[in-house]
Amino acid sequence: MIRIAIIGGGISGLAAAFALEESRRAGVIEYTLYESSPQLGGVLRTEHIDGCVVEAGPDSFISEKPWAADLCRTLGLGDQLIGSNDADRKTYILVRGRLIPMPDGLMFMVPTKILPTGFSPLFSWGTKLRMAGELFHPPHSANGDESVASMVDRHYGPEMVDRLADPLLSGVYGGEASNLSVRAVLPRFAEMERNHGSLGRAMLAARKKMRAAASKPTPPLFTSLKNGMQQLVETLVPRLNQTSLLTNTAVQSIQAEGGAWHITAGAQSAGFDGVIVALPANAAAKLLSSCSPDLSAELSGIGYSSSITVVLAYDRRVRQSLPAGFGFLVPRSEGKQLLAATFVHNKFPHRAPEDRALLRCFFAGSNAEKVWQLSGDAIIAIVRNELQQILGLRAVPSFARVYKWKAAMAQYGVGHLERLDRMARLRAQLPGLALAGNGYRGIGVPDCIRSGQDAAKEILTVRTSSPASQTA
Repeated sequence: MIRIAIIGGGISGLAAAFALEESRRAGVIEYTLYESSPQLGGVLRTEHIDGCVVEAGPDSFISEKPWAADLCRTLGLGDQLIGSNDADRKTYILVRGRLIPMPDGLMFMVPTKILPTGFSPLFSWGTKLRMAGELFHPPHSANGDESVASMVDRHYGPEMVDRLADPLLSGVYGGEASNLSVRAVLPRFAEMERNHGSLGRAMLAARKKMRAAASKPTPPLFTSLKNGMQQLVETLVPRLNQTSLLTNTAVQSIQAEGGAWHITAGAQSAGFDGVIVALPANAAAKLLSSCSPDLSAELSGIGYSSSITVVLAYDRRVRQSLPAGFGFLVPRSEGKQLLAATFVHNKFPHRAPEDRALLRCFFAGSNAEKVWQLSGDAIIAIVRNELQQILGLRAVPSFARVYKWKAAMAQYGVGHLERLDRMARLRAQLPGLALAGNGYRGIGVPDCIRSGQDAAKEILTVRTSSPASQTA
């Protein structure tokens, strides 16, 4: 019997356990999942308050990445999947205290329609001229990795970095464009530049192909679950072997000896044939420091940023007064604490009654650290003050909630993919060890699910094909 340990009960660890469950039922393996907190599911937390679905962590996932939706369907949740209200999709950028809508045809930060971009007050004439000239960029093959800010600046200038690239990435990674790797964060852009030179030309070519191949309706940009993201956890956990799930059980150490793994958690120690470490990279580094100091050092080099989400509900009058669209982004140059706000009642109408407005406001990175030690009431006061400045919103919310996530968002710095290559070579010296989580090849829910599934497959492949397992 092959014994596998899973360390971490977030969605990555749970996906790994679910991927192993069929083999467990077949009597091929046993697994034990260790989670230090009392609750499984990590940042997938949902509250139901006064008829509103309130997400403490991520409110949805990118539809283009299939692994989350596929898992939902496997669990029988296909009829619970809901798409974002893309018919009303509009995002605003705060510029000099005014909310300016992103122009039509802007794909991430690449303009694909001349007139809407040309007439938009979002950009200065200098940046618009840079956009026109960008169409003539020759193919460019970079010698090494670079930051997103560096690449965008080369193509469109610093204003595009400040007003679009940085705010857009802050909302996803909680980091700054000047610190994030193009190859890890925007691999398509790196490929477009290599093959086409101009990002604008490349995006136009991609749109033509999409139109030519379009035989099905375009899926919504975001997908979620009717009863919130925690519904995924609540449906998945009962499908696992309950005696294999150890909550409130922190792992203190991992030791590798003679092809076996020894896990110490509390006063208990157990041996395993394989280990899946589904923790943030910095936590994984501490546990693996005695097994491989070099691997531990590489893991420690993956940074994380903290985030704070503040959810506020308002009445019908506020809902009617708010702009149409999904919400707004705030460039750092505006000098605000808030980085973004989502109008949940527009993005996912199912999330709030028709007579309610539901807003999710977001702090991350250095902005989150500045207010981290403040009380919930003090953070809500900051949010209300800035919403008044930005939206003229003076009303008192019917309820407000603050959710803090310490060091939860992985930062893919310049050279991240090269780091992963070095880590792969080091892990090859430790057969039976797999890593999963948001620190490696994607931070979204689908990426985490895929990482857990891949880690389970890797361990099963290594251990079921080993001579020891075949003679056991």
